[in-house]
Amino acid sequence: MAESVYKVIELIGTSEQSWEDAARKAVETAGKSLQDLRVAEISKLDMKVENDKVVAFRAKVSLSFKFKQD
Repeated sequence: MAESVYKVIELIGTSEQSWEDAARKAVETAGKSLQDLRVAEISKLDMKVENDKVVAFRAKVSLSFKFKQD
């Protein structure tokens, strides 16, 4: 079995619609520049509030991807 090395980064996605949409946007945006994404874990959910109204949902995502080995 080949050994692997993974990197974990933290991202914050935002959405006016939902936490799920915020998390999805974070992962999909990362996927445009990173390859071999493996696991996304939601570590925190919060909301941006203005004038007593929720204006945005935010999801903090820990995302792992595999390092390429030569």
